[in-house]
This record gives sequence, structure tokens and C-alpha cells, in this order.
Amino acid sequence: MSRILVVEDDAAILRGLTDNLAAESYEVITAADGVEGYRLCREKTPDLIILDLMLPKLSGYEICRKLRDEGNQVPILMLTARGDEADRVLGLDLGADDYVSKPFSVRELLARVRAILRRSDPRLACPEQLAFGDVVVDFPRFEARKNGQPVEMTPKEFGVLRYLAARAGKVVQREELLEEVWGYENYPTTRTVDNHVASLRAKLEEDPAEPRHLLTVHGVGYKFVS
Repeated sequence: MSRILVVEDDAAILRGLTDNLAAESYEVITAADGVEGYRLCREKTPDLIILDLMLPKLSGYEICRKLRDEGNQVPILMLTARGDEADRVLGLDLGADDYVSKPFSVRELLARVRAILRRSDPRLACPEQLAFGDVVVDFPRFEARKNGQPVEMTPKEFGVLRYLAARAGKVVQREELLEEVWGYENYPTTRTVDNHVASLRAKLEEDPAEPRHLLTVHGVGYKFVS
């Protein structure tokens, strides 16, 4: 069970976040000011901090700066009423992992929480290179070869393949791929995922009609098998 620290001085927002996160089976600890939040972060070692920027006693900016200066790399999702680009950039430059402006959609925030926790799980680190069958893929270079010949792939196709390969042998739901590869705003439909997997099969599988590596798990999603 992942432990999430929520540091927020608005009682209604704090209660709502606590209830929704607990409903998703996260362990939730809370603080209503910056000093208490900073103390709990150091003492309770959360897996993620949801951090309001405008806090009493110690701002979210200061907390983020202090933690990063100490070498603490706990993922931070910044939460603020400010929507200016300069504020978002400053928070990210200080070491925050993501940013949500109030008012926010609870569904979107929970999606961001899931994505951050997945990315920070060392067991699910995305590979830099991948080899299977007669295919070799270099993700940082966005290069793929099959039988030694270049294969043209879109950035989203690289993203889908890399995400599935990082979870080799595990079933990945279509909705999870949408969250991670396409992002949170203006969701495409799950049919978009199906089309990208079909395109990957056509480009990389020996027999796209009988795939050996990019497998469908009917009613759920897909899994990669090397």
C-alpha cells in the first residue's frame, strides 16, 4: 500500500482528498501547515506528497526546495490556486514531479497520482533498449530495426511499446496506457490504443494476425512477452 502525505490548509479540500485517496486504498497522512508537513515528510517517509504551495508557516515552494537540497527525491505533486505559467515553471524547476491547478478534477488528480507512483517504482523502470525476435529498439534515439532494416514508428508507438515492455508479462489496461502515454487532458478513446497496438504488430510482429509479443488480453488490455 502506497503512503501519501497531503499538505493542504483548506479543510474542505484536505478532507475531500483524504476520502478519495483512502477510497483508492492509499494510506493517507495529512498536515494543515508547512512546518508540520515538512516534519511528517521526514518522519513518515511517504511514497508521494500532494503539496499545496500557499501554506501557513512554510510554503510549498520552501518545502520542495528544502527536501531536494537534502537529497530527498520523494515524488511531489504540487497543488495550488495559481494558474500562471511562471508559478508552474518555478515549482517544476524546484523539483516537483507534476502540477495541478485548483479547481481540479478528482479523476484527473487520481490519474496523476497513479502515474507518478508507477513512474517512481524502480521495478517498473522503462527500458532504454529492447530486443525481441528479430527486432531491436533504441528508445532514447527513437530508432527501431527489424531484420536489420529501419522501421518507421511514431512517438506514440514508441511510448506504447516502451510502457508495455517495462511491464513485460503483466497485463496493462487500456485506460492505464491512455493515462501514461497520452496524458490526462483531452483523452482519446481506448480505440486509439487498439489502433496503435495494431500498427505496432503490423510493423514488428512476424505474423501480425498471430502476434507472439504484443498480446491481447480480451476485455482488459495488452501485455508484452519477449
